[in-house]
Amino acid sequence: MKLKCGIVGLPNVGKSTLFNALSNAGAETANFPFCTIDPNVGLVPVPDHRLEKLAELVKPKATIPATIEFVDIAGLVKGASEGKGKGNAFLSHIREVDLIVHVVRCFDDDDIIHVEGSIDPERDIRIIEDELILKDLESVEKRLDNVKKQAKSGEKKILEEVKVIEALAAHLESGDTVRTFQAEGEEKTIYKDLFLLSEKPVLYACNVGESEINTGNEYVEKVNKIARRFGDNLVMFCAKIEAEIAELEPEEKTMFLEELGVEDSGLDRLIRAAYKNLGLITFFTTNSKEVHAWTIKKGTKAHQAAGIIHTDFERGFIRAETITFEDFEKLGSEKAAREAGKMRQEGKNYVVKDGDVILFRFNV
Repeated sequence: MKLKCGIVGLPNVGKSTLFNALSNAGAETANFPFCTIDPNVGLVPVPDHRLEKLAELVKPKATIPATIEFVDIAGLVKGASEGKGKGNAFLSHIREVDLIVHVVRCFDDDDIIHVEGSIDPERDIRIIEDELILKDLESVEKRLDNVKKQAKSGEKKILEEVKVIEALAAHLESGDTVRTFQAEGEEKTIYKDLFLLSEKPVLYACNVGESEINTGNEYVEKVNKIARRFGDNLVMFCAKIEAEIAELEPEEKTMFLEELGVEDSGLDRLIRAAYKNLGLITFFTTNSKEVHAWTIKKGTKAHQAAGIIHTDFERGFIRAETITFEDFEKLGSEKAAREAGKMRQEGKNYVVKDGDVILFRFNV
């Protein structure tokens, strides 16, 4: 299961620098808009101390982390929904992501041009938000025209659909996102297939100055106020620092972070926040060949988790022999956990917990 995050924001806010640090994919960075014309994609390993500990105990031939996919979408500008600045193409790329990582400039630097001429996180967020809303309104109005034609038949279901789409169009016209539209579960299915942009969850990534990485600043407070209004998460990072960290060896990275007085990098915090936003958890499988981390949605049942590894595992599922990570770490091996009675036999309806170490039994 791959999580796909789209990195968006105005030009020159630190998007491509963040992407480079995440994936080392070498996306071009420059001090002018539209330097990233096509979306860059990077598959990034998810940092997890539990995976490292399991590998240390099991000593497998390979250690395979969970991964997260980041798409660097070129800087949007005012008028993007009308096609300005390659806007239509860039907005279409956002449709394909699970989570929007909205990078917001929260630092002063006269040497780095701001496309709007000044630093104002609230305005910058609103510009991006408005472009997503306008693009959504375009999609919703097209749907409304179609269902109104169908409604001439008088079919009750179609008339209900017209009512919901009209309300959604009015909501968007007032400048509000789809996420704040009040709709019941069944009503949401009416416009689900439109894959509306402003319905996607958002993680705000505040790019701050080097001296503000631990404290934040007034700009971050403004972003935090917006994030709280929507129930979104926020992480702080310094693009310049992350670019430096990306060039370091693991031991050097640890020392560098200690000197800064932080436990982990902004990128690690960003990835964890992305997981939290989408309700994702990790389970592990271990053997002499490999220790593997797998990503699933919170609430996934044992047989469904088995299917993430291979469809045959789900079809022939017998049981899941499960150890908590804490028990595995304490006892040191699967054998020791089994002997201590800490390996549980779980059926197909068992809800997998974050950190479970699982051995699946199945019929071929």
